[in-house]
Amino acid sequence: MNERPEPRGAAATPVFVEDLFLTDVFLIKGRLPNKNKRLSNLLEDYTRTFLPVHDATLVSLRSHEVIRTPSVMVNVGEVILAHELVEVAGDEAQRRLASGSVKTSRIRAFYNGIVQFEIAGLIESGAYESQPVVNRKYFVMQKPVVRGLDLEQPELGLLQGLDYAIVRKDRMAYVYDFGT
Repeated sequence: MNERPEPRGAAATPVFVEDLFLTDVFLIKGRLPNKNKRLSNLLEDYTRTFLPVHDATLVSLRSHEVIRTPSVMVNVGEVILAHELVEVAGDEAQRRLASGSVKTSRIRAFYNGIVQFEIAGLIESGAYESQPVVNRKYFVMQKPVVRGLDLEQPELGLLQGLDYAIVRKDRMAYVYDFGT
């Protein structure tokens, strides 16, 4: 939960955070309205340009400025990684990885944008590659570790200890695959 300050000095109102998005400039937490499927599936199937995020908190990756707003529209193409903080059931890709029936690889993926960082963890072997039959834009990484961002900053600290992350393939500049 997050707290949003009330205008005119009234008490803070608790805000329920369900979804987390990392972009070039901001960590965005909030909730997608009327979400009727897993976040990974929603992102894969999304056909519009902007995702509506309600009860949003935007945290600048550079200055750590925190902006709270009732709603923000996030360009889907800007999403580097995402995570569902509130889950009703496990993500199917995560379930397959956890079952041990799928060969996994440990990777380090580097993002080379305005703020450079890396994310390391376990993925289904070759998940970062384009597949000819199934054209997926994202892959699921188990036990991600984010480096290069100030995770000591309380708002960015959410990126520590995630059990999985939904990572956009085409946003990674370099991948070091320990399994190849």
